[in-house]
Amino acid sequence: MERLQKVLAHAGVASRRKCEQLIAEGRVTVDGQTITEMGYLVDAEKQAIAVDGKPVAAEQKVILLLNKPTAYMTTVSDPEGRRTVMSLLPQVAERLYPVGRLDYDTSGLLLFTNDGALTERLLHPSRDIEKVYRVTVEGKVDKEARQRLAEGIELEDGLTAPAQVEMLRQGDESVVQIAIHEGRNRQVRRMFEALGLPVKRLKRIAFGPIALGHLKTGQWRLLEPAEWKALYRSVELTPPPYARPTFPKVERKERPARRGKKPARHGTRNRKKS
Repeated sequence: MERLQKVLAHAGVASRRKCEQLIAEGRVTVDGQTITEMGYLVDAEKQAIAVDGKPVAAEQKVILLLNKPTAYMTTVSDPEGRRTVMSLLPQVAERLYPVGRLDYDTSGLLLFTNDGALTERLLHPSRDIEKVYRVTVEGKVDKEARQRLAEGIELEDGLTAPAQVEMLRQGDESVVQIAIHEGRNRQVRRMFEALGLPVKRLKRIAFGPIALGHLKTGQWRLLEPAEWKALYRSVELTPPPYARPTFPKVERKERPARRGKKPARHGTRNRKKS
């Protein structure tokens, strides 16, 4: 449920302030009933909304995937003026928000969407959505450490759920792939630190059925239709129609007409005096 003026603004009817004016003037109806109450809550997907008798279509659902670099905040804005992930996305008409967070020093797969229901289910602990990370640590991840990760690590906020661990490289600097189903704050880093293995690099490479693949750091892409359906079905939601974001139209500047060649000047410069 969202405020009526917000739904109208997101649907591209007008600015938020102008939409509030339309409501106050009695020009907006919900299921055939005129609404003048500011802040009236509606479900845009289930209720019929109209302005001056013309139906207002619900905002299309959009999902983007970003390969987040380190040194970016996973927030829409930052009061300290630090760079945020929003600066890496294209300008689109839809208002997108990150699905969960990646730490400032963590890179990798980050989803963005305007679908609140999808976001809520993806982040809800009861859904057990799998997150896969590639972790580079200082030191060797021996058999005992891998066993403890697989059984759960006791942290200050309780025992972690069992993790799936795959050894990728063993040495003074080791690389491990780990899959978890929880979303505690800085969880993967804290798990390895509890084992005496400081994390040097941390990258998320999968979120539920979505894999990062070969997307370069700092770049974004749309989900493929099959990925779109798989993501919704992973949280038991019916996939809405597949949609691409609405990119603003770029006005082409008309090139000035070419002027004809100037006629040759027949001056007297450099002429020899007769």
